Amino acid sequence: MAAAIMAAEQEAAKGGGGRNRGGVQRVEGKLRASVEKGDYYEAHQMYRTLFFRYMSQGKHAEARELMYSGALLFFSHNQQNSAADLSMLVLESLEKSDAKVAEDLLENLAKLFSLMDPNSPERVAFVSRALKWSSGGSGKLGHPKLHQLLAITLWKEQNYSESRYHFLHSTDGEGCANMLVEYSSSRGYRSEVDMFVAQAVLQFLCLKNKTSASVVFTTYTQKHPSIEKGPPFVQPLLNFIWFLLLAVDGGKLTVFTVLCEQYQPSLKRDPMYNEYLDRIGQLFFGVPPKQTSSYGGLLGNLLNSLMGTGEDDDTEEGQEDSSPIELD
Repeated sequence: MAAAIMAAEQEAAKGGGGRNRGGVQRVEGKLRASVEKGDYYEAHQMYRTLFFRYMSQGKHAEARELMYSGALLFFSHNQQNSAADLSMLVLESLEKSDAKVAEDLLENLAKLFSLMDPNSPERVAFVSRALKWSSGGSGKLGHPKLHQLLAITLWKEQNYSESRYHFLHSTDGEGCANMLVEYSSSRGYRSEVDMFVAQAVLQFLCLKNKTSASVVFTTYTQKHPSIEKGPPFVQPLLNFIWFLLLAVDGGKLTVFTVLCEQYQPSLKRDPMYNEYLDRIGQLFFGVPPKQTSSYGGLLGNLLNSLMGTGEDDDTEEGQEDSSPIELD
């Protein structure tokens, strides 16, 4: 098999683009036949050999396409280790080429992620590198579209907390709300239906994403079976969030201050709420930052990692800070 594949590969190395693609397809055909016969190890090694040969010739697109099709093939035969390895080579081809971030490439990466074993360490490494590449060197935490696709996969796996993290870094407020309705209904207490959306709204606002904050609130409160139609709402916390979104649009500090004072009983239900609101006050109402955080230890670290420290506040709406974010 190796000799036949190498002959086909040599043919692929000749001539123009159309002929090149024909050679790649012949290589793929030989490799597919080998995998179908169960010669997994030999096929995997040949994929790797061809990858490095294509890369050395500057044929980054051909290398990426071959590794992507190979990874899908190995996944279809439940060869997780080989598939994950070729998936990492797909990323390597992107990292070493001048390929621009495009929706089809993001969808391919999300497809590979969705097929990986959720508990494998390779999946963690893959998503970290994929998000870094998708940021395009901007220092951000990844492309919003990729975050959205990852969030949807994790939602299907009922990994709600990880799904929420990625939705927060997307611009899909509606998808986030629908996931939170399911999360709350299946895993949460009825008495906490308001807290699921309050946390999401406050965190979206901390990331300067007013649009998604508003969409997630409206969609969640309309679709959650345990929330009566509003506004106004039965739950005081929901009324606070509704007023807060209106206040953010108005930008008046006095309104924001009175609002926070009036709803302190509801805000005390989660010690993080007032910390989020301190940040929101800085971003939208001109409140000067505190010199020191009122929290230390793990809680202080969580807050700093969510909100970032010392960054420029003039980032565009919906774009996340460059510091890593952890969600409780």
